[in-house]
Amino acid sequence: MRVLYAASEARPFVASGGLADVAGSLPQSLNRNGVDCRVVLPLYSKIPHDLRKEFRFITKFDIPVAWRSRPCSVCETWYDGVTYYFIENDGYFARDTLYDEYDNAERFAFYCRAALEMLPRIDFRPDIINANDWQTALIPIYQHLYYSKNPWYSGIKTVITVHNIAFQGRYGFEIFNDTLGLPDWAVGLVEYDKDINILKGSMQAADSIATVSPSYAEEIAGHHMDTSGYDFGQGLTPFLNIEAWKLTGILNGVDMNVIDPSKDSQIYQRYDAGSFQEGKRVNKLMLQERLGLEQNADVPLVSIVTRIDSKQKGCQLVLDVLYNGLMDYTDIQFVLLGSAAEGDADGKNLELGFRYIEERYRGRAVAYIGFVPELAQKVYAASDIYLMPSKYEPCGLSQIIALKYGAIPIVREIGGLVDTIEDSYYGTGYGFTFKNYDSHDFRGAIERALQGYRDREGWNILTKRAMERDFSWEAGPVNDYINLYNRLV
Repeated sequence: MRVLYAASEARPFVASGGLADVAGSLPQSLNRNGVDCRVVLPLYSKIPHDLRKEFRFITKFDIPVAWRSRPCSVCETWYDGVTYYFIENDGYFARDTLYDEYDNAERFAFYCRAALEMLPRIDFRPDIINANDWQTALIPIYQHLYYSKNPWYSGIKTVITVHNIAFQGRYGFEIFNDTLGLPDWAVGLVEYDKDINILKGSMQAADSIATVSPSYAEEIAGHHMDTSGYDFGQGLTPFLNIEAWKLTGILNGVDMNVIDPSKDSQIYQRYDAGSFQEGKRVNKLMLQERLGLEQNADVPLVSIVTRIDSKQKGCQLVLDVLYNGLMDYTDIQFVLLGSAAEGDADGKNLELGFRYIEERYRGRAVAYIGFVPELAQKVYAASDIYLMPSKYEPCGLSQIIALKYGAIPIVREIGGLVDTIEDSYYGTGYGFTFKNYDSHDFRGAIERALQGYRDREGWNILTKRAMERDFSWEAGPVNDYINLYNRLV
């Protein structure tokens, strides 16, 4: 089977979020399991030079972007057993940012047409094209409208994987002809709620819709009512009820060779499930020294590494329990690492709240505003308990990293969190969960975790069990993707 995996980012070339982790690891796993999976990406100027120098020019041609014609070059490279193709046009992709541009619709319309147009020119005819999120979502639309009747493209099936349905590629109708280059008779395909909605059109045109966890698939299709009032489908639930027959939730896997404290050169002392007690002790003491916390290997260190926002990550719940006496009545230390996005006023206010907690509990709490990758690894390695009380979470990666590093997660029972973290109440799980999006339930889960921490023998058993969990692609998700592809061809 041959698969073209279309993404707007992928490690190690360029990354801004979790999509890059998936696009950098799933194709490798597919290839290890007998699938000829190749990846196509935009050739951003941000791709590091040491990787770019290995690129090989293949071909050059022009691409129609509505009424325009734009030049396109295609380059190729190999990395960890995977072939990567790069769509080059400096006018679109030699930018300082990946996404925050005024002409995003035009940039990614160009990329999607180019990804399809390049295929006969590079002599690669896939059985499946797997697009990801709205930036690549025009591929199933263009394949359906323009290419499926062409004998060379006939029979190529398309999948759109939704990593976060909050990002839909919504625009006014002015882009319909002028930018997307779609025929007037096809307006119903991309029209939704008085807007042009690229993701909706892609889900309608594609042969299958995938998303990144089974529970998230149920949530966005309206099969889960949330106490917080959050609209999981972000306005698309009525549409997804109609298209539910082709919606599949497949839990994201991870590269367990990368998420591994026994190989991590950025932590103070490496350790595994058999040596974590000493490893945790050393990493905790060293992190405490670096961050100005009181040095005590026995105190429970509670952490969160996160984007600070008021919409998704549950930062307000964390602040609520800290403000309302958690640190007055327990002996915990608390570390936050993260920052709010520029222009997010609510997030910036939350930053101030965490700074206040640091000042109020000097020596016991740290709010490190910013993101430093090596420090994030050190926080995971030093922590005993990890907080992830998200309002919504399509899949989540942090809770999986925390497990592997022996930091026991406290998560809300939604999306990928409930699919990856089983409560330890019955002695078989590897974390602590709570259901309602409120600080009372959240604090209850924290207090249960702290009670468990005081039982050192039981906590060590829990930590070892958590670290031995296998969330690799080979543990199941890659076979789910292969089965999905096989059903289509």
